[in-house]
Amino acid sequence: MGPQSTPDLSTAPSPLSLSTVAVVGLGTMGTGIAEVLARAGREVIGIDTDEAAARHAVTTLEAATARAVQRERITERERQDILARFRTFTDLQAAADADLVIEVVPEDYELKRQVFAGLDAVVRPDTILATGTNALSVTRLAADSQRPERVLGVHFFNPAPAMKLVEVVSSVLTAPAAVAAVTDLAHDLGKDPIAVGDRPGFVADGLLFGYLNQAAAMYEAKYATREDIDAAMRLGCGLPMGPLALLDLIGVDTARTVLEAMYAESQDRLHAPAPILGQLAEAGLTGRKAGRGFYTYDAPGSGTAVPDAESPAAADELAGGRTVTGVGVAGSGTMASGIAEVFAKAGFKVVLAARSLEKAEKAKARIAKSLGRSVDKGRMSAEARDTALAAITPAGSLDAFADVDLAVEAVAEDLAVKQELFTTLDKVCKPGAVLATTTSSLPVVACARATSRPEDVVGMHFFNPAPAMKLVEVVRTVLTADDVHATVRAVCAKVRKHPVDCGDRAGFIVNALLFPYLNNAIKMVEEHYATLDDIDAAMKLGGGYPMGPFELLDVVGLDVSLAIEKVLHAEFRDPGLAPAPLLEHLVAAGCLGRKTGRGFREYARR
Repeated sequence: MGPQSTPDLSTAPSPLSLSTVAVVGLGTMGTGIAEVLARAGREVIGIDTDEAAARHAVTTLEAATARAVQRERITERERQDILARFRTFTDLQAAADADLVIEVVPEDYELKRQVFAGLDAVVRPDTILATGTNALSVTRLAADSQRPERVLGVHFFNPAPAMKLVEVVSSVLTAPAAVAAVTDLAHDLGKDPIAVGDRPGFVADGLLFGYLNQAAAMYEAKYATREDIDAAMRLGCGLPMGPLALLDLIGVDTARTVLEAMYAESQDRLHAPAPILGQLAEAGLTGRKAGRGFYTYDAPGSGTAVPDAESPAAADELAGGRTVTGVGVAGSGTMASGIAEVFAKAGFKVVLAARSLEKAEKAKARIAKSLGRSVDKGRMSAEARDTALAAITPAGSLDAFADVDLAVEAVAEDLAVKQELFTTLDKVCKPGAVLATTTSSLPVVACARATSRPEDVVGMHFFNPAPAMKLVEVVRTVLTADDVHATVRAVCAKVRKHPVDCGDRAGFIVNALLFPYLNNAIKMVEEHYATLDDIDAAMKLGGGYPMGPFELLDVVGLDVSLAIEKVLHAEFRDPGLAPAPLLEHLVAAGCLGRKTGRGFREYARR
């Protein structure tokens, strides 16, 4: 079966028929792919040298199809047909009649090369060979194969039956007809395929693993607890899992392998595996599959985390705090009115102060509309709305904060403006009042130093829209008093928000992890690696993100995003954090996102 027998796939008149598919490697991913194929009517040849793995794959498919029958998604006859289409073997010779072979053995290049060499010796000349790698070079595997034009990557996401994304990866050697055939197959399987070139991580993992790595480094530096890091990203970004829990699910060793491959190509320090990943992997603490990783689980393979030495002890959040009954909110924008609404609904007396009484009254009117919508949707009673509105007193001067116990600043993200305001609060507010800033990127200590009582100053970073978002980042400076910190955490509990503790450094938790990811997505577009639509689709379908990076950038505002990127770059001095030039060019052109009608995409003017 030498090269002379290879058909010219590049000129094939129609997509190849892929009715029989072999899956080599019946671990979790291989078994999931086999299930997807068998359910879609393909004859599936499962191959694994470990007989126990093959038996487990059959058992898994039997259980999955039984559940489907129980939920009335398929009939018993359909279940029997699916099971009949899945046969398992322990030798690669079983792939001799396959139209497509998908290799999903562990992420080890030599092991994959051996599998491909073995397949070269047994499959037909027109059989397509696909690797399921997400880190190793598809091009290198193709070049080492006897017929490189029929080698490509097909990257499913875990769990394969549920996840819609499939990345179809072509090298410079891959024939277009092979790509077309596999893409058509993915559509037939009910998946959403995107075509990508060969580089470590491709689109979804290329963005995801850099973010996961930064989260691991943040935990290793003891900047925040694992629970707070995970809660921050779930509640602040709407992600289905926190990054450290996700690393445990993926496998710490797998993540390290992917990152090493990414770093070898990019030389970007953001991709250099955090040392903690190597330490855990070498110790065998690889996550859920081992029963312990960043978290401890009740058994190997279980997803149920159990308390361990790092678990936070139950504590009385009110202990040692100051009494807060009256709250002042400074500002008249969306964030200020949202925060005032949150406090008023929780029973606090609120003074809402703006630069003029008219602006403050307009902000209260905005709150009235918001509460009215809640009444219309049945989320609160008309009486509760009226009580909350009555608790808010608009004011045209910060002098109205004389008796508040907590003053919350929510004005423009400009350090000079904030420092001037804190100087005024220092003069106006009574001794013992807690002074809080809602900054998302500026140093809290710089606001504290504008007062004569820096120990009373703390960060309370609410997320927009404040009434809906559960997260508050509680930011302690090196000067913040313990009882001030305790007070703010107690207040968060009273307003039904989830506080996470972090230190006073650029980006805190959420923005420090979110914006490098967004910046890397922009770089992918700059490099013409993938389109806006494909990247957004990849992160929503493959990562479970509620919005793709470019959708989110246009919502946040490109000017705001650029400002945060600049702050992160200035603080951490990492070249990988330098704002992408495309972002700077769009901001310079006045294309700021939805608010201007054009950002990465164009929007209809309201």
